[in-house]
Amino acid sequence: MQSIKITGEFIKLDALLKFANLVSSGGEAKILIADGQVFVNDEVCTQRGKKLRSGDRISLANEIVVIE
Repeated sequence: MQSIKITGEFIKLDALLKFANLVSSGGEAKILIADGQVFVNDEVCTQRGKKLRSGDRISLANEIVVIE
C-alpha cells in the first residue's frame, strides 16, 4: 500500500494511476478503468475523470493507493 499526498482539492483517477506508477500511460489507464478493473473505495469505478479527494482508497490488481 502506498500513500499519495495531493496539494490541490482533487486529482482525477486516470492521472492518479499514472502518478502512482500503476500504469505506464494514459491509454493503459483508460483501458483498465473502462474494463472495470479499478476500484475506488471498494467499488468498481469506470469514470476516467472521477475526482479523488483526501481519504479515497484506490485499488488495481494487488496494488492499493490511499490519498492523503
